[in-house]
Amino acid sequence: MFDWEAAWLAALYGPSGFFARGEKPSSHFRTSPLVGPELASALLSLLARVDAALGFPQVLDFVDVGAGGGELAFAVRSLASGSLASRLRVTAVELGPPVLLPGVRWTTSIPSCVGLLVGHEWLDAIPCPVVTGPSSDPWITRWWPSLGPGEQAEVGAPRDAAWAAAVSSVRGAALAIDYGHLVSSRRFTLTGYRDGRQVPPVFDGSCDITAHVALDACAAAAGGEFVLVSQRDALGALGLTGSVAGSGWDWLESAARAGRIAELRDPRGLGAFGWLLHGRGVDVSDLLPALPSWCPIPASFSSA
Repeated sequence: MFDWEAAWLAALYGPSGFFARGEKPSSHFRTSPLVGPELASALLSLLARVDAALGFPQVLDFVDVGAGGGELAFAVRSLASGSLASRLRVTAVELGPPVLLPGVRWTTSIPSCVGLLVGHEWLDAIPCPVVTGPSSDPWITRWWPSLGPGEQAEVGAPRDAAWAAAVSSVRGAALAIDYGHLVSSRRFTLTGYRDGRQVPPVFDGSCDITAHVALDACAAAAGGEFVLVSQRDALGALGLTGSVAGSGWDWLESAARAGRIAELRDPRGLGAFGWLLHGRGVDVSDLLPALPSWCPIPASFSSA
């Protein structure tokens, strides 16, 4: 029987794997950190709320799990200011080769975090088994009951375990940002990306391999207090609204920023991503206001 999980793992992280040899996501698909500095700015606003809820610790962590080329971690470090900046420790967690960036430390394992841990499009790259229905797998029974005979499904248990472990390392908040589905709308989504194009998932290290994340299952595995909302709504609640003001160059800069925010909040694109936010020792209500529950769109793939 073909071992999907082992083949997937080797294709990404084996000796000649896609990420192990140094490929960076920015070369193959467009993600929110690559749009501009606005996502980092919003996460700094969230981090400031976590900081206040923790009572302004002497060292405040921002941990970027699955950091890729470190774009998000470096943007957060660069944009931070004031007292928060003086206490901020930024860590990028990545199995592939590190990128030397000022103010960013690199590691291959998730450290203890007092502050905010972010897994931005990390969970979708965690390999998992694939089964064909009918299946007696306990995870499928609980989280993919609609699987029919002959249909395939990704078993999300390894992602659940990874997210639960990440959340357990945090005092403050943990945030997963990803494309995914809910138990009410599961479908098989395993696919590949290469050079900005969606391609068949070939397990030879030539492409990124990804699949939608069962964010509801991840939330249940990690437990505790959490909210699951859309990126569109979360960014709005963190102050990214995209208004245009000023004149001359100021207007042009404002318009460019508004365009980037519109891309991040596009309800048919990046704005449809799920934000799964867990509070650990802080109240989630102190971090985000009450927002509508996340409703993924049927084709909420990464915007390659």
